[in-house]
Amino acid sequence: MGRKRVIDQQAILDAAERVVGRDGAANLTVEAVAKEAGVNKASVLYDHKSKQALVEAVVDRAFERDTAFHAGIEEQIDGPEDRAIKGRILATAEPPPEAFKAVALNLSATLALDEGLRRKMQESQARTIARIEETSPSPRGALLAYLALEGLKFLEHLDFHHFPREDRDRVLREINWLVTAQPGEIDLRGVKAG
Repeated sequence: MGRKRVIDQQAILDAAERVVGRDGAANLTVEAVAKEAGVNKASVLYDHKSKQALVEAVVDRAFERDTAFHAGIEEQIDGPEDRAIKGRILATAEPPPEAFKAVALNLSATLALDEGLRRKMQESQARTIARIEETSPSPRGALLAYLALEGLKFLEHLDFHHFPREDRDRVLREINWLVTAQPGEIDLRGVKAG
């Protein structure tokens, strides 16, 4: 009978996230993760056969956490109408933690460069957009609210811009206002560039 395996895979993925945040996903190595986790390289390779598999596991866990986080917020909302978009808005009430920004920035670069990982993000976004539109009496308004919300998150997570708290709260209230908006038709042929 062999020894019982005691390596905590969540601890390995936590270590991988720290390496990604500190050094970037392009510089992530199995050795760096093993050192960060305080285990030997074989322990990391037991479940993650390569650097690519390790990066995919970090990304997959980020998607799983995001899904679970938003599901928990949505459970707090009364009624099914606009639950998906209102949950997203509530989830954004607090700016992202500083420690997460470096991880988000480095994982975003990896998602952009890796076709398989980018496909996972595209599928996740497609599911989210479909849920938002399906649960809203004003699908176009809810979609516009989601696009505005994602723009805010993009600016913050990638450390491009940060609104003062009062302005940020106002932006979120205005995004919430968009949820029930009934956008009319706009004739873009009459819009002229500069």
